[in-house]
Amino acid sequence: MSLLKAKTAGGAVVRRYPKNWKWGVLFILPWLIGFCVLQAYPLLMSLYYSFTDFSILSEGKWVGLDNYVKLFTKDKYFVKSFLLTFKYALMSVPMKLIMALIVAMILNMRLKGINLFRTVYYLPSIMGGSVAISILWRFMFMKDGMLNKMLGVLHIPAIDWLGDPDIALVTISLLVIWQFGSSMVLFLAGLKNVPTELYEAASVDGANKWVQFWNITFPMLTPVVFFNLIMQIIHALQEFTSAFIITNGGPNHGTYLMGVKIYEDAFKNLKMGYASASSWVMFVAILLITLLVFRSSSAWVFYNDGGMD
Repeated sequence: MSLLKAKTAGGAVVRRYPKNWKWGVLFILPWLIGFCVLQAYPLLMSLYYSFTDFSILSEGKWVGLDNYVKLFTKDKYFVKSFLLTFKYALMSVPMKLIMALIVAMILNMRLKGINLFRTVYYLPSIMGGSVAISILWRFMFMKDGMLNKMLGVLHIPAIDWLGDPDIALVTISLLVIWQFGSSMVLFLAGLKNVPTELYEAASVDGANKWVQFWNITFPMLTPVVFFNLIMQIIHALQEFTSAFIITNGGPNHGTYLMGVKIYEDAFKNLKMGYASASSWVMFVAILLITLLVFRSSSAWVFYNDGGMD
């Protein structure tokens, strides 16, 4: 809300609110209430609980940093789950962005019925995060699932997609990569904003499509890449549904992501304070990575005004 400035007869500057400022507060009041009740209060309470041994069945006692110390010294699954979550993000985020960019470039072409194809390619993003799709994915990749039956037709041995710890993580990553619709739409919007004059000038100079992509298309898309990268990293590090529904963290904790661990600590083991501590460790990790990406953006993000971030 901006303040109005006015000078008095003596030359002093007086700051006052606009006459209708109360209406502005009234209009944003529902959002303020929702933010305070549904976001700010739970966030602050989880921080408090992380320093207690709070459980659903009992009042929590203040334990200070014990929960955090226990995470890094006594919990044999925390470090493994923490590193596994980052491994999952490193596998899924780049491939998802690459797939989204490739499909966006295809859908940017002048093809017959292109609007239908754009809608079809966006559908996985609408349905992909649901429990039903995760269950369908599990049945597809079972030992006797549809995918192995298709491989059998080609006389290829069945693959234990969900039983092998190394392959299982790839399997749940494929589900996330398949949900590239939202990133694809943003890339498509970015491609629409690239001036055609740049391609025409490059063609006159003899530049081929590959040279045009790396010297025109990609630099012009770096703001979109930057936004997509931030959002997808945050989403991947918070992943829960696919790992919980498809493999339940297995086999042999091969897909035991932090989201699954926090859920089990809180609702299966009823250690709310301990789970809150894990959540805050992940929050700080995500914050640091986000700040690192923001910091690095000055070296590779270009804007239409000719400058860099």
